[in-house]
Amino acid sequence: MRDNAEALPDEGHHRNPRSRVEAAFRRIAGTRMADVPLCNPALVVEAVGFRRWQDEWLGVLITPWALNLMLLPGGGGGFRAIWPGDSQWWQFPSGAYEFLGNREPGLGPYQVCSLFSPVLEFADQEAARATALAALAALLEPAPVSAPDDASSSQAPLTRRGFLRNLLPGARE
Repeated sequence: MRDNAEALPDEGHHRNPRSRVEAAFRRIAGTRMADVPLCNPALVVEAVGFRRWQDEWLGVLITPWALNLMLLPGGGGGFRAIWPGDSQWWQFPSGAYEFLGNREPGLGPYQVCSLFSPVLEFADQEAARATALAALAALLEPAPVSAPDDASSSQAPLTRRGFLRNLLPGARE
């Protein structure tokens, strides 16, 4: 909690926010992130696969510095406009994931869950887009059900590392 801080408004996007997301992050790419060495020059800002999920907006944001799952308010009531650095857990068919709050002028509040940062391993935009779409599909796919006597079954939320390990064949801890 922040003492005596002004509350962040819960602004909802009535239409797909893809173009607003891209415009906001293109501004960031051209200003705050311009010439930062961890940026991958083969990548550009792109909002991928944005769709309604539980009446909020869910998609993947590709930038030259990161690939993030992204949630924006759509009026569903589950999204909370939280302070930058604070978090909210979201339950998806594949498990529970922690999203960090943020906000940007022209976009309003949003939440992200980092998939890759930095993104230097991507050779081109097509590879980043394919990974973004695969991550989104995996997120929305129910987790496999283990047998009751399976010692590996657990009620703990799936970690980002575990999610990526399941997504990317050959990924290591």
